[in-house]
Order: sequence, then C-alpha cells, then structure tokens
Amino acid sequence: MTSLVAVSSHLPETTSVDGLRDSLGLNDLQVRRFTRLYGLAEICQAPEQSEVDLLLAAAGKLEGLAGQEDRVRYVVRAKGLRTTAPYPNIPVQQVREALGLTRATTLSVADHGCATGLLALDLCGTLLAADPDPDALALILAGDKTFTPFSQWVADVSIMGEGVAAVLVGPGNDRDRVLGYAARIWGRGDGVIDLNPEVAKHARKIYQDAMAEVIHAALDEAGIGIGDLSLILPHNVNRVSWTVAAKQLGIPVDRIFLDNLPATGHCFCADPFINYQTATGLGRLNPGDYYLMTAAGLGQAFAATVLRH
Repeated sequence: MTSLVAVSSHLPETTSVDGLRDSLGLNDLQVRRFTRLYGLAEICQAPEQSEVDLLLAAAGKLEGLAGQEDRVRYVVRAKGLRTTAPYPNIPVQQVREALGLTRATTLSVADHGCATGLLALDLCGTLLAADPDPDALALILAGDKTFTPFSQWVADVSIMGEGVAAVLVGPGNDRDRVLGYAARIWGRGDGVIDLNPEVAKHARKIYQDAMAEVIHAALDEAGIGIGDLSLILPHNVNRVSWTVAAKQLGIPVDRIFLDNLPATGHCFCADPFINYQTATGLGRLNPGDYYLMTAAGLGQAFAATVLRH
C-alpha cells in the first residue's frame, strides 16, 4: 500500500482579486462573482520566484527528506499544465540536482490537468510496489507557475494561484495509507481542452455527475461509504461548485475543507496536498479517520483518492 510519509507546501505572498483586475482584464461583474459568489479573495502570486524557486521552497520544508536522499528513487513532477517553462529549461531536473537526489529517476505527468496530483500519487504507488528496495521513496512536486495568460485564470470559473506542494511517498505504513483511487476522463476525441463556449457548456453539464461518480468509485475500492468520510480535501476551484457537490453527495458542506479557497486561489494540482497540510495543522483529522482528496482538470479529467489518517 502507498502512504504519505510527509507533506509540505510553499504559499507565496498574495494579491487580492481586485488587484488582478487590470492584468486579467476583469470587469466589475466578474470581480463580484469571484469574490462574493465564488469565495475567492487572495491569490498566491510569486512574480519574483521561478518554478525552481517555488518547488525548492516547498521541498525544503519537507520533514523526513534531509538525510534520506539516497532512499528517493523517483521524483515525479505533477503539473496542471503540459508546459511550465520555456525550452530547453527543465525545472524538475534542476530541483533534483539541488536536493541531491542523485539516485532518483525523474519524470513528469500532466495529462489529467488539475487532477494530475492524484494521478502522480497513484503512479508513485505503482513504481514503489515494483521497486526491489522495500525502503524506496518517491517525491511528488505539484503546482505550477502562471507564466502565460492562458494559465492565469479559467474564465468565470476560478483564478489560479502559484502555491506548490512537495509530497514524500512511501510503500506503505499505518499512517495516511491510500485505500482507493479512481480517475475518469470525459474529454473530447479531438483533444480540445480550452474552455470555448461549446466545451464549457459540456463541462458544466457533466461536472457534478462525473465528480460524484469518481468519488463513489474510489470509495467502493476502499470498501467504505460517503458517510464514513471525516473530511474531503478538494481542489480549490470555487465555493459554488462544492456547495452543489455537497448537496449531490448528501453530506454537510462543512465536511468539505474550503478554508484555503479565499487564501490561495486555485493552485492547480497542488490544492489537495496544500489542504491536507492545513487541515492536519488545524487538527481536522484524527488517527483512524477516513478522508478523500478529489480534483478535476481541464479536458474533463476527474480523480479521487481515499486515505486513512
């Protein structure tokens, strides 16, 4: 079984939604929608920090990594965006070298958009299960820089932040064990992921049903029901989508952890891990509690992972 050994994050300074009005071209109605209806307030922005700077800042806080570098066999870069730096720069390789992870194989995953962090966690479990070293570890680096206009916001859905997470993954122990994982892609045959009017209409139509389906599939694999969950750690897309989801799932909305939504913005596929760190710091999870991480990404990719604290 796969387990979370340690989770850390780096949250840069924030800018208000209103302060992004000019750079994003937001009008008064959009600002009100994002703040009053969607629950966004402050967005993590790091204009002076590179992708390498952000990832090293998160990994540098990771308990259990220092002194264990030789055990790390895999560094998996989980990206919401397929391209995060101009050619020929490869930030993840620079991070690997800076951390001294000389024995690690490095790879990136991106095809599930903002659900890719959970895909990376499942991939690490597969890699570690096949590794001959029972003490091997994997390191996930999740989150993105908003270095192009396309990456800065999803029109009338959410505003993207530059918070990142580092997750140390082990082959399994009694703490934070992965019990179930499910992923579904409802994308188009032509591969279009941009939210043009046609794609956006399709995304709105399927979103809640697809999210509920993937959550229940992960719960089924874990052998528990929705009522057994103590907490859901979501991607921070907006408050409205999770209010509707809570009703559809038949759970109180306060069982969905939304504390970071107004404080960070939507930090791509790092959100569930950032939420995990905040929730555990607040004492929202007790030993033995079941919890679920879930996210959706452009291209209509949905994922959910069930764990036990």
